[in-house]
Amino acid sequence: MKLSKKMIRAIITVAVILVVYNVLAFVLPFKHNSVFWVGYGFGLLAILTSLLIFAVAFGKGDSAKSRFYGFPIARVGSIYATVQLILSFLAMGLAAIPGIPAWPFVLVFILLFAVAILGAVATDATRDEIERQDTVLKKDVEKIRELRSIGNSLAAGCENEEARAELKKLADALNYCDPVSNDATAEAEGELNALMQEIQRAIVDGDNESIMPLCKKAQSVLSERNRLCKLNK
Repeated sequence: MKLSKKMIRAIITVAVILVVYNVLAFVLPFKHNSVFWVGYGFGLLAILTSLLIFAVAFGKGDSAKSRFYGFPIARVGSIYATVQLILSFLAMGLAAIPGIPAWPFVLVFILLFAVAILGAVATDATRDEIERQDTVLKKDVEKIRELRSIGNSLAAGCENEEARAELKKLADALNYCDPVSNDATAEAEGELNALMQEIQRAIVDGDNESIMPLCKKAQSVLSERNRLCKLNK
């Protein structure tokens, strides 16, 4: 798998943090008992987990949109690592207290780890749903975008002034209509497409008399399509 620049930077950052963390953990005068090792171990786990969360956040694509959607997931990993490292150093410092038990630290750190993982999973699921909706929306607006393109090109390609004015009205109506299609509007949009093809043939044949009634019919169909669109919101 090819690593993105952002992922490579994340690996380098995590590696530096890992080195600094280990140096501080073993150079500072901490007492190496069970509380120390619990704090140290969960700190190490947090650093590695943050790298995994970064991989999930930015490993699905290198587009601007994919990176944007990945930031909330990466934020979960960053917050978890920061909080856990602070608590880990606190635990390692408290290890010097005689008779201090390790189990409260284990309990808190496990709960914190679970919250971070569940938060990352939930945020990733939210991203998947947003991307799915983006894909659906893009598909739903394709038909009207196609009709708009045809309408604008017809208005620009007609030489007869009266017919061009009517075509301009139709093109404007298409440009300002609701772009999102649904099952209820499919038939009307199919009829609109057929009418646009007829108008195109009339322009090519120089049949200016047919253009205006075809445009009026197309506007009527478009109005019905818009009505159905509102009813099915």
